Amino acid sequence: MDSERRQLLKVLGAAGLGGLAGCTGGPDESTPTPTEAAGDGGGDGSDGDSGDGEDGGDGMDGTPTETAMETATPMDPTQIGMVYATGGLGDGSFNDQAQQGLFDAEEDFEIEYRESQPEGTDEFSTYQRQYAESSDPGYDLVCCIGFLQTDALATTSENYPDQGFMLVDSVVDAPNVASYTFKEHEGSYLVGQMAGLLTTQDFEAGAGSTDGDSTNVGFVGGVESDLIRKFEAGYTAGAKAASEDIDVITNYVGDFNDPTGGREAALAMYDSGADIVYHAAGNTGTGVFQAAQDRERFAIGVDRDQSLTLPDFQDVILASMVKGVDTAVYDAIESVVDDEFQGGSVVSLGLDEEGVGIVYGEQFGSEIPENVKSAVSDSRQAIVDGDVSVPTDPDNA
Repeated sequence: MDSERRQLLKVLGAAGLGGLAGCTGGPDESTPTPTEAAGDGGGDGSDGDSGDGEDGGDGMDGTPTETAMETATPMDPTQIGMVYATGGLGDGSFNDQAQQGLFDAEEDFEIEYRESQPEGTDEFSTYQRQYAESSDPGYDLVCCIGFLQTDALATTSENYPDQGFMLVDSVVDAPNVASYTFKEHEGSYLVGQMAGLLTTQDFEAGAGSTDGDSTNVGFVGGVESDLIRKFEAGYTAGAKAASEDIDVITNYVGDFNDPTGGREAALAMYDSGADIVYHAAGNTGTGVFQAAQDRERFAIGVDRDQSLTLPDFQDVILASMVKGVDTAVYDAIESVVDDEFQGGSVVSLGLDEEGVGIVYGEQFGSEIPENVKSAVSDSRQAIVDGDVSVPTDPDNA
């Protein structure tokens, strides 16, 4: 993939529309276009004629000429704009998972794209508007990643009713917005139960260990909101399902891109007796993994299998609560490619739809006791069957 295709937009202010003009990811000078590749090498290719054009025929006899076939116009690629959540790419988690869906769509469909990494929530509206106003290229879909974009998109979608948008992790009730949400509490229940079962026994693997006398586990959130509280609620309910004696220590750092804050929050938890900490904090969670290594304890990742995306912390990441953000992005792009985009729709993905789940860490899949994994598997089925109802508010966990 060439560097031009991966070019990231910066906030351009009044000059923003000029910066959006032109497509990235198209054929470069060394790659023949479909029209050029179809030719027989005659002529200079500038007008699509074969040779000097004298033998091309005028088509009067009803026979298609070579010239007519050679100059057939290929279908224009679908243009995609991506506005990521704060924290940016390289988080090994939420944004990277969204980008994976973009890459998967690129492999399967004829698309071109631009990506934008806002540094703050105040930039969401700017990027959304720039994509919507662009005419060269005109964007067929603008993907808005993260619930913090909700307010900005509610306004942008109303101001640009002909522009298609998709939103991850929240809902905007507009005829040109397809919203994708997840049942994060269901997946979080499973990692909470695993944490609860392990913290009540002596377990040692990788670079970490638990103390069987511990009755604490931790949760580090990014920005406190209804969405992130769903992670906390599920995790707390799962931990208490393992043992009613377990307490969950919680800290919201207030940022999705503050590894230092995440490390300090997790260190305080480990020092208070917690030996496993789960994060739902984007790049802030990197600090949680650092703290786990510092204290030789364990952590739980989120959104992607972070034992793979952040391999430096593989020796302390017991598991990750994975979330199909990539699936949401891919499906939205596919719907546009197939001319089946449904604005105003809301898709909710949980355990039953395989939109969330638990993945054990690369180093711990064979180390975690079978009775723990079996209990987690039974809970998963019970949630899918409706026999276990997982709360979405930690006050009810």
